[in-house]
Amino acid sequence: QVQLVESGGGSVQAGGSLRLSCAASGYIYGSYCMGWFRQAPGKEREGVARMYPSYGLLWYADSVKGRFAISRDNAKNTLYLQMNNLKSEDTAMYYCAADVTSASACSSTSWSPLNYWGQGTQVTVSS
Repeated sequence: QVQLVESGGGSVQAGGSLRLSCAASGYIYGSYCMGWFRQAPGKEREGVARMYPSYGLLWYADSVKGRFAISRDNAKNTLYLQMNNLKSEDTAMYYCAADVTSASACSSTSWSPLNYWGQGTQVTVSS
């Protein structure tokens, strides 16, 4: 059974940076997509960044392009989200998630994994 545990959230002023981590226990067999999602109070969950490690593919939401970077440390089995130049609108609960799927499905902005989700870590950006 795969478990995902996020960490690294916190409170920061606008313009600041945070790095979120998602430690995975267990192993996902097959080609999989993994990514970061966020949900602000009263808003729908949205995808922030995702990657398809088998092909080295990365995607970002337009709202975070140039500011956020998703990466993975295979040795540590950990997914990261480096967030720079944070804005107040980035305030949300951030979740990491993963699932076995195709690269085509992973490339879709509507991709939402069914099986593996973390518990979330709160990011608060004050202006």
